[in-house]
Amino acid sequence: MSDRYFARIGLPAPDRPDLAGLRAIVAAHTRTIPFENLDPFTGRDVDISPTAVTAKLVDGGRGGYCFEHNTLLRSVLDGLGYSVTGLAARVVWGSPPGAPPSAQTHMLLRVDLPEGPHLVDVGFGGQTLTGVLAVVAEDTQETPHEPFRLHLDRAGDGEIHEMQARIGDEWRPMYRFEPRTAPEIDFEVGNWYVSRHPRSGFVTGLAAGRAAPDRRFALGGQVGVGGVGGGGAVLSVHHLGGPSERHELGSPAEVRTVLERDLLIDTSGLPDLETHLVRLF
Repeated sequence: MSDRYFARIGLPAPDRPDLAGLRAIVAAHTRTIPFENLDPFTGRDVDISPTAVTAKLVDGGRGGYCFEHNTLLRSVLDGLGYSVTGLAARVVWGSPPGAPPSAQTHMLLRVDLPEGPHLVDVGFGGQTLTGVLAVVAEDTQETPHEPFRLHLDRAGDGEIHEMQARIGDEWRPMYRFEPRTAPEIDFEVGNWYVSRHPRSGFVTGLAAGRAAPDRRFALGGQVGVGGVGGGGAVLSVHHLGGPSERHELGSPAEVRTVLERDLLIDTSGLPDLETHLVRLF
């Protein structure tokens, strides 16, 4: 699988499991394997076993969401000799201040290196982390795209990290997590919720994203009340160091074109896709 993965992301496998190699892998992964939720949106089951995510994301020309991306990356890094553990997080992106805590429906990775522990997350939609962050609280850390930082809260005897991205002049919170290894059952439960629960945004809407070297693509749309007649779909293009563009898409065919052209998703295995995309309009 390792050879197929590195062919997929267009990068030679690193000679040793070091920080430079990890940075190169993350950058190449996020350029070439998109974020997308087409399986839950079209009512398909999402299997997050290493075998299944390899078949889909590596061999099938598809993308996926956090549990798929980070399971795949963890499997690759394990095979290269990195020390990797999975962490579970609660998403706060887009939530108002003081909102009740969400479930642990996000997965990220901790990689222990001689330089210290680092965080990797190649599966957070249009704001996917394209770099590797040292576990250092409050320091602004540059990535190939936006700066990120870890804000630290101390609650009782524990610690909670909050991942934040700087969008323009504002630090935007993304998710909160405890720096401890999460059991695999937490990922299985979180994956079931986001892929099958009737109120999950991945069931009721379309989300896809990819981080090109000089821009980010983000595609979104929401199904209307009753399962039909949503507000359409929008492609946002955020240029690195420049303006953003917003393109309203007028038909399922236009959405499919964007998925294939800009998001680099092979949709040939989804013969009923446009039937489901109609629900956005």
